[in-house]
Amino acid sequence: MRIIRLGVLVPSSNTALEPLTHAIVSSIQSKDVTISVYFSRFRVTTIDISSEANAQFEFSPILHAATLLADAKVDVIGWSGTSAGWLGFEHDEKLCAAIEAETGVKATTSVLSLNSILRGLGVISFGLVTPYRKELNSLIRQNYGAIGVDINATWDRHLGLTDNIEIGKVDEATLDGMVMDVASKGAHVLSTFCTNLRAAQRVGHWEKSASVIVLDTVASVVWGMLKIVEVDTKLVKGWGYMFEVE
Repeated sequence: MRIIRLGVLVPSSNTALEPLTHAIVSSIQSKDVTISVYFSRFRVTTIDISSEANAQFEFSPILHAATLLADAKVDVIGWSGTSAGWLGFEHDEKLCAAIEAETGVKATTSVLSLNSILRGLGVISFGLVTPYRKELNSLIRQNYGAIGVDINATWDRHLGLTDNIEIGKVDEATLDGMVMDVASKGAHVLSTFCTNLRAAQRVGHWEKSASVIVLDTVASVVWGMLKIVEVDTKLVKGWGYMFEVE
């Protein structure tokens, strides 16, 4: 039996992604592989477009957190965060290269994994559901537009929050309303784009009730890590369409 350790980088104020990640991985029942998850945090408390907030994602503290995961001999490291959505996808590409150079461990991120899923599904437009401010959503839309993926303005929903603790308190009823609203406007694919949203557990419900594909960013980094360690994502049961297709 293969024993695989997943290492996950976590914003320090995030209260959602650890239990969700454990639950996703715990759905894997296999005689051939045993998977465990380990976490390391670095300081992130505020999400906005200010230089102070963006400085939270400088490489040095993230690399320090990654080296602590490497001490546990993890097989892959995933940054479970969406900052590249507004900082630019190349930020995560450079971060993964830096992590690999520093630790010798392959790395991926929520956003890079999401983009791989979008490419694999041939998606050229999708809806966006975030807890962020309008200005930050606009940057995300611009970055996707630059790679030929449209986020239609009528499919863009946000809550205007910046405090990450408050983001972690967003309830299911609020998310249900946002997702259903975007789906009702004609989006066939949408992303719950923030790893401090307690959204991944609702994906199956949304996909069934609204006939929409929901790509959650807590789930996407798990998908990406499993791809790197060559574990069949179809072993993940009950967490959405992204795990069910090649």
